[in-house]
Amino acid sequence: MSAEATAGTAPVPLVTLTRRADFLAAARARRQARPGMIVQARRREAREDSGAVRVGYTCSKKVGNAVARNRAKRRLRAAARVVLPGVGRSGWDYVLIGRSEATAARPFGLLCEDLASAVAALHGTAG
Repeated sequence: MSAEATAGTAPVPLVTLTRRADFLAAARARRQARPGMIVQARRREAREDSGAVRVGYTCSKKVGNAVARNRAKRRLRAAARVVLPGVGRSGWDYVLIGRSEATAARPFGLLCEDLASAVAALHGTAG
């Protein structure tokens, strides 16, 4: 992962999604489910800002109470900081969705592998 990030290009900056419309647009696009999370991804249109990788995080009440949801989102943010600069593509939006009992309990290394494999599958570079 780090070898790919340093191989040809500099890592792309991460920008956090905040607008509901961006989350809804990602929900209508591609998705991949993994044991630790669900990843939705969409390529932004040319008229939208395409200089960075944008990422959003969400956990429903199925994940648990507010403490459990916040813990799951913190782990998703940490995994995104590690993985997405190397495998994310500029001009794309990613939404990471926490899973009940899995996101908070899964070992961090496996959570990062889940994210990397989901992004690779979304871009058709898995294998």
